[in-house]
Amino acid sequence: MKRISITKYRRTLSDRESKALSELSYRNKRIFTLEDIKDLVEKPKNFLDQLIRKKWILKIRRGVYVIVPLETGKTGADSYTMHSFVIGSLLTKPYYIGYWSALNYHGLTEQTPSSVYIVTPKPKNSRNILDVHYVFVTIHPRKIFGTEEIEIERRKIIISSPEKTIIDCLDHPEHCGGTEEIAKSIYFSKNELDVKKIINYAKEIGNTAVIKRLGYICEIFQWHDYLDLLSSRKLKSGYSLLDPTRPKHGHIREKWKIIVNAPIEPERWMQ
Repeated sequence: MKRISITKYRRTLSDRESKALSELSYRNKRIFTLEDIKDLVEKPKNFLDQLIRKKWILKIRRGVYVIVPLETGKTGADSYTMHSFVIGSLLTKPYYIGYWSALNYHGLTEQTPSSVYIVTPKPKNSRNILDVHYVFVTIHPRKIFGTEEIEIERRKIIISSPEKTIIDCLDHPEHCGGTEEIAKSIYFSKNELDVKKIINYAKEIGNTAVIKRLGYICEIFQWHDYLDLLSSRKLKSGYSLLDPTRPKHGHIREKWKIIVNAPIEPERWMQ
């Protein structure tokens, strides 16, 4: 018979601990900071360390904690789950959920990413929380636009809009499974996407490689109405890779100054 150590179970709260957690809950502070607890107890850091050991709270990052609900049972924090986007929203500011995570959330891909992608202007190392891997993608502040708010577990979460998600992925295909994956998203979701807005975002993001990739994709799809909105005459000299995640060889499409090193074949996707 397998032995289960009693240390796996969360321990009983003292009266002081119970009152403090009840007060936080009353204040609607299920997710709280060190500052939130300072007026409730003496030596708040020691107090919080004790609650972590007892598995009644979970440390999300420095100075940010979450109360583990009673319904998780004896194991407390060891069996607690929380939506990964909610945790992601607590890890850095400013931020938005983007790339493959947003692509999946908006139903633009059937692929489920193994990580949560968080976009931020502040460099930050990837980390694991509650068995979820969080990848932080650092971008220039001028690229932070085209976001919207969604609500998950009664928390407001910032996420890139469907159209901005497409452009972000064309900007960095390595964060969405490659250019073919994003091309499929555009192709199969055309009726749900505002393609004109995508084109405007492509111009706004400030990376001509995005225009080259989008122009080539629209050409393959024979979307001539949209091609007229994308000027290929003012593209910078030099050639960009259609997919920077793949080997750097392929044929050149001179009009878009792009090296076609990835297949964009809608007829094959329909099989």
